[in-house]
Amino acid sequence: MELETEALLQEARESVEAARTYRRELQQRLKGLHLARQQIKESAALTRDVLEQHFNDLKGTLRKLLDERLVSLLQEVDAIEQDSIKPLEECQKLIEHGVSTADELVREGENAIHGATGEDRDKLCIFTKKALHIQLDSLPEVPTLVDVPCLSAQLDDSLLTIVKSEIFKHGTVASRPPIQIEELIEKPGGILVRWCKVDDDFIPQDYRLQYCKSNASHFEDVYVGSETEFIVLHIDPNVDYQFRVCARGDGRQEWSPWSVSQIGHTTLVPHEWAPGFDGYSLSSRRNIALRNDSQPGGVLYSKAPTYYCGQTLTFRIETVGPVDKKDSIGVCVEQQNGCDSLQRDKAVCISTNGAVFVNGKEMTNQLPAVTSGSAVTFDMEAVNLGPPNNNEGGNFKLRVTISSNNREVVFDWVLDQCCGSLYFGCSFSYPGWKVLVF
Repeated sequence: MELETEALLQEARESVEAARTYRRELQQRLKGLHLARQQIKESAALTRDVLEQHFNDLKGTLRKLLDERLVSLLQEVDAIEQDSIKPLEECQKLIEHGVSTADELVREGENAIHGATGEDRDKLCIFTKKALHIQLDSLPEVPTLVDVPCLSAQLDDSLLTIVKSEIFKHGTVASRPPIQIEELIEKPGGILVRWCKVDDDFIPQDYRLQYCKSNASHFEDVYVGSETEFIVLHIDPNVDYQFRVCARGDGRQEWSPWSVSQIGHTTLVPHEWAPGFDGYSLSSRRNIALRNDSQPGGVLYSKAPTYYCGQTLTFRIETVGPVDKKDSIGVCVEQQNGCDSLQRDKAVCISTNGAVFVNGKEMTNQLPAVTSGSAVTFDMEAVNLGPPNNNEGGNFKLRVTISSNNREVVFDWVLDQCCGSLYFGCSFSYPGWKVLVF
């Protein structure tokens, strides 16, 4: 009986715990629903504001353009009117002067005719001579109505149809952005952002990625191009950042709506070159090394062993200098001061001519020579942990993939001890080489 009771109690406890777990899951889903509802409402309110502001601006601009066009046309009417009236006014003055002269001559002639007696015959002679000097048969030419302007306004009624059609097509409301962030992957001192197209009908031409700290409100551009992923560098460890992306459609000038912002951070400290080494100048963040004109050379190592298996280590060649067969870019188990190259034991590297070295031995497979803009990547994973192997002489094996210029070599790197982290390094015999590590 006691066993039955204990079993029932145990079953009851498990049921209660299951109910608690179920409740927690439901509460999490309620929280997710709340966030979804909040996103819909906030985005709808923002969209309304954007539409109202845009169309108010559009109405103001159209009204201004129409007013400017009206003023221009009215000024054109005024100019034509003034230019056309001026010769008519000059003709009018000439005719009015002729009428005045004719009135005066009529008065004088009538007086001379009425007083045509013997003693006033002299007045008649004077009038006759005066009339002969006035050209009474010369009349100024007055233009006919068809020869003078008759102003009118020519207004194309089809404009309203065209504008109406364009207005009805102007603007769209999208329920979802055509591009969304797919993945945020932490990198040393950076975050790899990947995005993808979620609208099958949308044909992207290029993308625009922005980011900002989560406590900031101003986003800034960090990438514009045709790729669908980008590593954002200069990220402070353990600080949340917001990321968003949009796209421009094929043949379009305007950008699509922004994706839903995603928050990401990195816990991995940034890779840094070791400071204070003669022959190399470093950037302020110590992630860029420049081989300078100083004579001392040797290997410039990382400040600490910050490369771990499972990560991708990238060296980007910013500028190049003269090539030497001892040049090297790679990783190693430990720092060995005094060495002039990573072409040594306990190291794997690639030379600037593309040769690959493992523990100081050159491999048969070779990569293309590095050039300005080349990205050399190292990927490693542990493939064997166990007792010593007499055939291979070691008990720790790393599978290494080195990639450069769309080519890669894959090999196993055998070490005599387990390595949790590795140093990286580079060596150049001649100045001019500049390398960014991330």
